[in-house]
Amino acid sequence: MKASRLRLGMNLWPPFLFAGIRVVAISDDYRYAKVRMRLRWYNRNYVGTHFGGSLFSMTDPFWMLLVLRHLGRDHMVWDRAGEIEFVRPGRGTVYAEFRLTDEHLAELRSQAAGGGKALLWFPVEVVAEDGSVVARVRKQVYARLKAGSPDETGVVQV
Repeated sequence: MKASRLRLGMNLWPPFLFAGIRVVAISDDYRYAKVRMRLRWYNRNYVGTHFGGSLFSMTDPFWMLLVLRHLGRDHMVWDRAGEIEFVRPGRGTVYAEFRLTDEHLAELRSQAAGGGKALLWFPVEVVAEDGSVVARVRKQVYARLKAGSPDETGVVQV
């Protein structure tokens, strides 16, 4: 799927649409994504700042999607765990950027070689327009070769 089509679909996806989360960019090579959320009446909490669940939601699917695109159909990929640390109240527009590196992919492939499971933590910061950190999020991605798929050495997993 083209990145532009995925971006459009995600912007119309109800969990993002109704939380005011917008996917600003997904690079054509699926190595980068940027997400924005403006503070609105429908996504603020009791004290007038960003609802914590929306801050976490804006970071939720991206590491898994970027990794899945690069490891391909020979691998099972999904989110295994996530955690968020709220650093300061989000009072305006906030952003999160995701950059998938060759090192990330090499580590996942190495761990999954020979049929083992790969577990890798990916950090991302939710930042305000002035660059101050609103929240720190970590997502753990799980990956492994599917049965019947060859690993990097050509050995087929059973």
